[in-house]
Amino acid sequence: MHRQWVVIARLTWHRPFQFLMLPIEVILVALSGVFILGVLASKASVRLGVPALLLFLVIGMLGGSEGPGGIAFDDPWLAQALGVIALVFILFAGGLDTDWQRVGPVLGRGIVLSTLAVLASALLVGLFAAYLLNFSLLEGCLLGAIVSSTDAAAVFSVLRSRSVSLKGRLKDVLELESGSNDPMAVFLTVGIISLVQNPDTPLVSLVLLFLRQMALGGVAGYLMGLAIAWLVNHIRLQYEGLYPVLTFSLVLLAYGATATVGGNGFLAVYVAGLVVGNRDIIHRRSLHMFHDGLAWLMQIAMFITLGLLVFPSRLLPVAGAGLALSFFLMLVARPVSVFSVLLFDDRMRWRHKLLVSWVGLRGAVPIILATFPLLAGMAQAELIFDLVFFIVLTSVLVQGTSIPWVARWLGLAAPLKVRREYPIEYAPTRSIKSALEEFEVQPGSRAVGKQIVEMGLPPGALIVGLNRDEEFQVPGGGTVFQPGDTLLVLAEKKVLAELRAILEPERRETE
Repeated sequence: MHRQWVVIARLTWHRPFQFLMLPIEVILVALSGVFILGVLASKASVRLGVPALLLFLVIGMLGGSEGPGGIAFDDPWLAQALGVIALVFILFAGGLDTDWQRVGPVLGRGIVLSTLAVLASALLVGLFAAYLLNFSLLEGCLLGAIVSSTDAAAVFSVLRSRSVSLKGRLKDVLELESGSNDPMAVFLTVGIISLVQNPDTPLVSLVLLFLRQMALGGVAGYLMGLAIAWLVNHIRLQYEGLYPVLTFSLVLLAYGATATVGGNGFLAVYVAGLVVGNRDIIHRRSLHMFHDGLAWLMQIAMFITLGLLVFPSRLLPVAGAGLALSFFLMLVARPVSVFSVLLFDDRMRWRHKLLVSWVGLRGAVPIILATFPLLAGMAQAELIFDLVFFIVLTSVLVQGTSIPWVARWLGLAAPLKVRREYPIEYAPTRSIKSALEEFEVQPGSRAVGKQIVEMGLPPGALIVGLNRDEEFQVPGGGTVFQPGDTLLVLAEKKVLAELRAILEPERRETE
């Protein structure tokens, strides 16, 4: 039985859409123009203070059959297949950039938010949708499951565009939640579709299936992460450009192999990225840059394709119901689910819980999941897809543009720390156990007013650069530290904690 859960869409021969019948030269020009517009849209999003995904979707809608582009595209199968592949690489890149030292302390919160809060939100939206739209309870819960996952990448892009960060552990909580709640949303969506099509399926079998999928996904992802890191360090390829090809292939293998044996492939690739990103690997910088660029390419392609799939003329008739569902999700379902699962977390104050509730921004995953009912041939599939698209647009416009203001209103906004660019690069190898780290000399540090030779830096630590007033300097032993100096230190990892104690004041954790 589990096969129907493992494979989301059977990859069989499908009809080409009209765009592919054009000459190859025209196709290449059109594709290049679309991707260039996507890159420019990401820059425009910074100026406008809105998530880039909104502009990507608008580009797709303008290029669709009802827009100036006139591309006739009505292929949910192709959109879903592209979305699944794109999500695999986006999740791996997200895990790769996640620092375990930061998210480890908030692991419990991240897990309950990515599982129990997702379930609670899906049930609440399901009940409201059943009442509002005369859906059956399962159809309502299907809609709730589809819109239950969040997209923190969109949140952080908005914050960066306004030069705003978040205090304490909030950013770590949101980063972990968004990276790990997509598998739960996928499971609930496919599971409810199965219940609609097979009403006799016992609920206990779904619970056992969930536990098996998550366990297999977590274990397979951890093992694949170890395997990827080991291969990168030991395969000794003669050309550095082949290492991204290797990791690209292994990411696909991690998803496909895990899904084939009945595990959750999305969880597996995220965990694999988390493991690889927190281990010492050679060509670390180039691999991070490759997968970051690949993730952006996947996002642009996915969002534009989903924009092509929607018909704007069908959004207006669902505007009333869409607005009601959107505001219910933002003002009731998300806050209730967050506060309920964090009820006994006394270390997290109500202001922090309220901000976590508000930044539950919906992204492309709900639109991808909305193609599942279409392919399953469900009666309300088209209505669900249009409602989901409308909910995502509303979430991006309302929550996406107001997040910086809400963070400041709650007193949880912090200045954005921008990592400076230095005229030197460092790529670790298997024989070098040091790391190049950035430290800021803050007011109250023991280093202020002292020379480098007076600090007694531990053996294995070398200050190779200093940024003062946006000017890069090579310091000498007589260089006097000033508040605001940013130091670039090459040091063995075992002495990093000692360096922080010397160069930075004692920290107080702000929840």
